[in-house]
Formats: sequence, C-alpha cells, structure tokens
Amino acid sequence: MTKKSKRSAGLLMYRKPKDELEVFLVHPGGPLWEKKDQGAWTVPKGEYEENEEPLAAAQREFFEETGFIASGDFIELGFVRQKSGKVVIAWAFEGDCDPAQLVSNTCEIEWPPKSKKRLEIPEVDEGRWFTLSTARQLIRLEQVPLLDILENRLAPNGL
Repeated sequence: MTKKSKRSAGLLMYRKPKDELEVFLVHPGGPLWEKKDQGAWTVPKGEYEENEEPLAAAQREFFEETGFIASGDFIELGFVRQKSGKVVIAWAFEGDCDPAQLVSNTCEIEWPPKSKKRLEIPEVDEGRWFTLSTARQLIRLEQVPLLDILENRLAPNGL
C-alpha cells in the first residue's frame, strides 16, 4: 500500500443457516446510490488513521454504519484495491443480526455536486443478508475476492 492511497478497514459478517453460507452487506446512502443495486453493495467499512489499528477501526466502522457490535473470532481476508485507488482491508466474523434494526450514522455531502448545497445522508441506507451467489452479483466488483477468500477459509479443509 502506498502512503497516498486512502485506506479503509471493514468487517464481513457471515452466518450459516441451514448450512448455506450467507453474508451481511450494506447499501450506501444518499442520492448517488439510491437507484443503484448491482455493484453498489459493500462490506461495512470506513477510513482509518495512520496510527490506528485497522481491526479496531473496522469494528468501530461496523458499529457506526450498522449499529451492531462485532465480536468473536476475526478471520483476516487480506485487502483489495478499489477503482478509486482506495485500499480496503477486511476481516470476517460469524454473527447474526436483524437488518430491520440497522441504524447508520450520517454524513454531509454536497448535493447536487458543485452546487454548494449541503445534504445530510445516512452512510448506509440498508443492510441485507445474501447467499454467496447473490452477494457476488450485488457487491462492488473489486470486493468479490473477499467473498472468495471467506468461502475458501470456511471450506472443510480451509482454516
């Protein structure tokens, strides 16, 4: 990772109801994303400071974006680089939540762009459980390898 790259840390929560792996993804809030579905969903994540422990930042960001506390054994998934150049490092953990209980923090954006008008939006407007096959269709393309790594780590001869 170069020092100039923006860095985010995130957590991928998973569960195995009826022995089928499901992952919890979030949809970004705001007018830019409201009509986008395929390729818009993401691992809950956020930027972290140079002196901050990435896993601690990932746990903080998970809570800020979902209102859910992440705990348990964390499985390192490595990192991916998004089209913007941002590097996302991620971990997975087994957990469960009711997406209807999701509560996201908010942020302020300029909308429409270059209008000098400010709009407060939720960072995340929805969270949902997906099977791996559906998640691969909806998650940001650059984050698909995180799903693959999780699946491999959880395979009977993984971990």
